[in-house]
This record gives sequence, C-alpha cells and structure tokens, in this order.
Amino acid sequence: MALWTWRFEKADGAEVQPAVQPEEFTTQGDAESWIGEHWKDLLAGGADQVRLFEDATEIYGPMSLDAAEA
Repeated sequence: MALWTWRFEKADGAEVQPAVQPEEFTTQGDAESWIGEHWKDLLAGGADQVRLFEDATEIYGPMSLDAAEA
C-alpha cells in the first residue's frame, strides 16, 4: 500500500517542520484534502510551499501555499 506524504519547504526549497503535523495518508485525495484544510496554518507557521510524494516518488511540487501566487 502506498503512503502519501507532504514535504514542507521555505521558498528556497529548504525543508521546515510543519506548524500542523500531518497524519499518514493512504490516498492522494486524502493528502490533498488535508492540505486544503490546513494550508493557512502551515503558511502562518513558516512553510511557503509543499511537495507531494507517493512513497519516495515526487508526484508534484513545489506548490505555493500563498493564495496570491496560486
């Protein structure tokens, strides 16, 4: 079973600890729903962008958490 995870980064790509700890996601939809619910808190906590991984494979990113850039 695949595990979906987020990597939280500053704008320069440096990894940061998220302000809200993610759970373990078994589907891409669950991971994306979670980021949709928590992106404001993550942005306020110091993450500028995220990358989504399925196991060790990057699916997409970086994706800005700043709504003005979306």
